[in-house]
Amino acid sequence: MTPDGEPEPQPGDEPLPETSGAEDIAAAGDEALFEQAPHYAPTPRARVMRDDVVAVPEIPMPGERRLGGQRARDARINLDLDLGRIKRRKRYGLALTILSVLFVACFLAPVTWAGAYLFVDPPSTVTMLERAAEGQRIRHYPVPITRMSPHIVRAVIAAEDSNFCSHSGFDVEAIQDAMDSNARGASRRGASTISQQTAKNLFLWQGGSWVRKGIEVYFTALVEFMWPKRRIMEAYLNAAEWGDGNFGVEAAARARFGVSAADLTPLQAARLAAVLPSPNRWRADNPGPYVRRRAATIVQRARVVRNEHMAGCVLALDRPQTR
Repeated sequence: MTPDGEPEPQPGDEPLPETSGAEDIAAAGDEALFEQAPHYAPTPRARVMRDDVVAVPEIPMPGERRLGGQRARDARINLDLDLGRIKRRKRYGLALTILSVLFVACFLAPVTWAGAYLFVDPPSTVTMLERAAEGQRIRHYPVPITRMSPHIVRAVIAAEDSNFCSHSGFDVEAIQDAMDSNARGASRRGASTISQQTAKNLFLWQGGSWVRKGIEVYFTALVEFMWPKRRIMEAYLNAAEWGDGNFGVEAAARARFGVSAADLTPLQAARLAAVLPSPNRWRADNPGPYVRRRAATIVQRARVVRNEHMAGCVLALDRPQTR
């Protein structure tokens, strides 16, 4: 005890320096942090979920809500635009495909086909295939027009198409006459020109449907535009059917008269021309009364064809002499 009655200080009881309250709190906090530092691992507040703590939903600020709605609307607009572009591309792609197919089918293929037959004779035709399927033996010997008798050229012009050298594939007057005759109930008449028959024989099939006739008109226009008249006549005489599987004037001349096409006489040529409308029913080598009368008429008309230079577009001999 001291004289003042206070207990004597013991070792280790040295007085601490005077500090303020704030400094004491800071010092105490530093010591606590220092002691707990090795075990301190802060975690994100938003991800801490405890059973005794209720998570408070984040409330977007007014500006954030407007910004998010605008982005959603922009995304929807962009998606709609992309879908619209895809649909338009599909429609345009389908339309382009259809147009390409139509272009090839209606223009490129027919023009190429007709262009090829301008230089070479077709090895076969649809009618030949039909007759072969029926069991007929096909005989077809294409020859150039220089190896055909001029009598057969004049005979088919006299019998089938007297205006062959003057029309452009269609004889309007003959068509009108045939329509008038058919309307009166008379025997059915045809008005197909040699150009139309050539288009039918080379590119199409037999028959009287409107579809075939429409395609025939198209091919006739192509042939008239791309081929000279001489080539049209040559292709016609090499593809025409003369019955019993004989196609072309060379095969018909051999089978019916035992001669080549170059050696046909005016009467033989007239008989071959007379049976062209129905070659599987009429015969040129053993003609009946109708074929005989018709052949005699064709012989007379063939003389007119020669004298009037109506075959001049095919035969140089029949062209008018220029002075």
